[in-house]
This record gives sequence, C-alpha cells and structure tokens, in this order.
Amino acid sequence: MNAPLWFLLGVLLLVGVSLLLYWLLVVTEGVFLGRRVVVWLYDITADRYDGIKQFDPQAEQFFVVRPLLARLQRRPAPLVLDVATGTGRFPHFLLEEATFNGRVIGLDAAARMLRIARDKLRPYGCRVSLVQQTAADLPFPDASFDAVSCLEALEFFPNDTDALREMSRVLRPGGVLMVTRRRGWEGKSFLGRYRTPPQFQEHLKDLGLQSVELLPWQVEYDLVFAYKPLD
Repeated sequence: MNAPLWFLLGVLLLVGVSLLLYWLLVVTEGVFLGRRVVVWLYDITADRYDGIKQFDPQAEQFFVVRPLLARLQRRPAPLVLDVATGTGRFPHFLLEEATFNGRVIGLDAAARMLRIARDKLRPYGCRVSLVQQTAADLPFPDASFDAVSCLEALEFFPNDTDALREMSRVLRPGGVLMVTRRRGWEGKSFLGRYRTPPQFQEHLKDLGLQSVELLPWQVEYDLVFAYKPLD
C-alpha cells in the first residue's frame, strides 16, 4: 500500500474518531458512557455553564415560569421540585417572579453545579433548598409536591422512564409535571432513546399522567406539561 493511501486512511480514521467523540461527549453529553461521565462533564463545566447557556431572563419568565404558574393558580403557595436543577436556573427565575409565593427544592447529582446554585440562590433564604441526589431515586415521600420540573435533562438520565416514574410518584394529585422533550436531529441522535411526540405523550400516559400538552419551546426542545389525576 503506497504512502498517499495510508495517509488518506489515517485522515479518515482521525475524522471518524473525532466525530464519534463529538457525538459521545458533546451531542449526547456522555449518556452512552454512563452516569458518572455525565456528572463529571457537568462538574467540569460548572463554573462556565451559565455563560455557555446565556439564559435570557425575559424568555425564561415568559416561556417557562409563567406557563407553569398559570397551571398552579389554585395553589397559592406551591411547593415545587426542580429535578436536574444544575446551577439553579429554574429556581432562580421562579423565585424572581413576584407572583410566586411558594418554595422550591432543587435536586442534582453534580456537586459543583450545586455549589454554583447555592451561591446564586442564597438571597432567597429558606424559600429554596438544594439536594444532591439522582433522579431515579427521589428522596421524598409520595405526593409531596404541587409541581415537578425537569428542563433539558431527561435524555441524559440513565433511564428516563425510571426518572419520570419517580417524578410522578412525588406529585400530589392534581399536581403538574413540566419537562422537556428533545427533538430534531439532535433528539434522534440519542439512539434507542428518541420518542416522537405521540410516543412521548403515550409514555407519560402509561406512567399514570393525563392531559399531556406538547408546546414548542426551543429549536432543540418541546416543553411538555402533564397532570397527575385527582384521587
């Protein structure tokens, strides 16, 4: 085999390995390498995470906070659980909303992300608490929360069904679940884990939830609401 052909094969191999690593570490954020890798990736980016995401306060209030509060109008002081809270993105914007009179518990497996969240949420005092734990084994009794949120995280859990089942378990009857569904080519790149909108709706119904709504949110995500039936 001549030198130019060896060189071409070497370039193709390098490109292939680079694309594989990009898919494993960037697009799917380590989910196919195990939970520890996912947590490690979030921990090493914790200090830069908010800068990378560049959350828009007005967009967060308009597209996430207020739609949830509109579904909690009959609960004047709701208790909200934010699963995979990261740096405290959702608790921060929720507590910034003047019409929200409740409390928030943020849960995440990444210690450094929670460190950032703790500093960010300190001004809200006892209205917010943080817990380091995984989503598949929520450390709360049944029917504890008026709402459970989980933004941009389901696809990175080892088993999203286990996590969703736990979120449903800790919801109070009549409580609302707010999660996101990955869509587009990035969603489909999660091989064996992607669900179409009808499949995602049926999946939530199979877990005992009802009145499932899928709303367009971001380029990569739908915002999904579902309710736990009243007793």
